[in-house]
Amino acid sequence: MPPRHTATGHFPTLREVLLLPVLAEGMPRVLAGESRLDSPVRWVHVTELLNPADFLEGGELVLTTGVPHPEDPSELRGYVDQLADVGAAGLVVELGYRYQKVPHELVTACRARDVPLVELARGVRFVDVTQTVHALILDAQGALLRRGRDIQNIFTALTLRGADPEELVHTTAELTGAPVVLEDLTHRVLMCELLGRPYEPVVSAWSRRSRAAPTPETITPSGPEGWLIAPVQDHHGPWGRLVLLEGRLNAEPDPEHILVLESAAVALTMARLAGQAWWERRAHRTVLRDLYERRFRSPADARARTEALGLPTSGHRLFALVIRHPYSSTEDEHVDERIAKALTHTGVRALVGETAPGRIGVLMALAQASAWQPVAERIGRLTREELGPRAVVAVGPGVTDLGGIARSWQEAEQTAEAITAASPERWFYVPADVQLPDLLGVLRADTRLQRYAERQLTRLIEHDDRNNGDLLPALRAYLAAAGNKSVAAKHSGMSRQAYYQRLHTIERLLGCDLESGLQRTSLHVAVLVLDAG
Repeated sequence: MPPRHTATGHFPTLREVLLLPVLAEGMPRVLAGESRLDSPVRWVHVTELLNPADFLEGGELVLTTGVPHPEDPSELRGYVDQLADVGAAGLVVELGYRYQKVPHELVTACRARDVPLVELARGVRFVDVTQTVHALILDAQGALLRRGRDIQNIFTALTLRGADPEELVHTTAELTGAPVVLEDLTHRVLMCELLGRPYEPVVSAWSRRSRAAPTPETITPSGPEGWLIAPVQDHHGPWGRLVLLEGRLNAEPDPEHILVLESAAVALTMARLAGQAWWERRAHRTVLRDLYERRFRSPADARARTEALGLPTSGHRLFALVIRHPYSSTEDEHVDERIAKALTHTGVRALVGETAPGRIGVLMALAQASAWQPVAERIGRLTREELGPRAVVAVGPGVTDLGGIARSWQEAEQTAEAITAASPERWFYVPADVQLPDLLGVLRADTRLQRYAERQLTRLIEHDDRNNGDLLPALRAYLAAAGNKSVAAKHSGMSRQAYYQRLHTIERLLGCDLESGLQRTSLHVAVLVLDAG
């Protein structure tokens, strides 16, 4: 049963045309070019001329009886070369007028140039073939025009409501059903929508693969992987490229995909022209948050996405830095951009982006033999210059694989939170710099610690409240002096006899022995928790 043809916006393929009743009655047999049977037929041309290429534009199915074909094999090869060079969809030869059998030389020439060659054992009315196929083509063109308007309307609506670039890229992928990548001129993948596919291998070795695919003047398959590419502009001219990874090698691109890509590229250009676009920072933020929250499905995915954004991972040591700053998003929406710009002049290779309100994440990659401390100090100095003395830079342990970066990040985050006041002499902090008071300050909201402090000190606090006493300050001085009563008495401004009496009262009220190191430590923790609250 012949296939049903509806106006879908897609030109009929040669395979579909050969199944039409008007051609099927000629008993068609494919002799060459079988790999190109799914190429679209854009027109049907009946000709008996020896120079058909002068009247063709590409995509035509040529119908002939072979009457004028030369006897000289070399001239026959030249005839086929013309068809191949112009990009004809195929050659159909009707037997009975000139040939009883298609010449071997013609078959060989078509196979050499991969030109589809079809013989018709029975005669057909060429006029019926052209009318039937042209009707299908015109229907397809009309449907494509209507679909083109729909696609344009979709992206116009997105542009008018100020859609994010991520949404524009996502819409492009949804409409085409193929992965889409937005890259800048340095071939860094800023955004991508892979429709559930893993990052590896879609964006692995991206820079090398992208450089092998130049931007053509019109949207046609480019590079060894047959990508469709559309340029994206900004105020300064070319900015980047929108890449559709169709994966259709040696095949005509889907005309609807071309329309989608063109409209999407225009929408992205309009978005960049509409105002300052922080697309690189958005990309950094997304990847940093995905790393911190372990959203990547595998280490290979994390590595492929990070390297596609321009940060090397293999053969490098990776460090997670957290910058705590006092600015809210309303005070300085792009504070991370200021840090990133400052870093670009230092030669440090890093991803920089806001990971949470008041937090900037920095993921830097250093050569294995490089010392990280000078780089951390440089970042600390830049941070102070840009964000002021209240900013704190914390560095997590270095790792050699992205699989361990989330833990390093968490340690850097905890360190940044624990350091309540940065020292003017310290440019950065590491987890080992966090002391017990800093840690308890971070945990002060934990109700278990609060209850612990209350259990330890309630009697002492209540005694001071009732008697306007000073037992808690006396205990604090004793603990600060590491149990040295003479030093504690001096700091408290009391005589040793008076101070000793207060210590005795504290032991009686709390039921403890202040000479015990363990009990003294327990009380010291309780006092620190109380002071941190």
